[in-house]
Amino acid sequence: MAAVITEDIVGLTATSAIAQFQPVQASGAPAAAAGNAMGFATLPAASGARVPVGVGITCQAVAGAAIAVGALLEVHTTVTQVVTKSAGVSIGRALTAAANAGDIIEVWPIPN
Repeated sequence: MAAVITEDIVGLTATSAIAQFQPVQASGAPAAAAGNAMGFATLPAASGARVPVGVGITCQAVAGAAIAVGALLEVHTTVTQVVTKSAGVSIGRALTAAANAGDIIEVWPIPN
């Protein structure tokens, strides 16, 4: 039987340091560029620490470039950021726009 997420925030053990708003894999590892992400870290965490990950609620993320409202997102090569999906895995949809890299945007996560 597949796991069912019933909470909006899950606690994972970070496999390495994770920045606030960074995409995170189900394993607790930071998401890889263009790869899967379960959700977004709501707080920073050191390796081995528990990190709260937003999965069933809107989350904040750091834009790696300008992003339009409604755009599908993927993990940027700077893995602490997101960009408009080009060839990677869709990990969310932008609910607010980013004018520049470094802007904080609201995201609806697509866990995978």
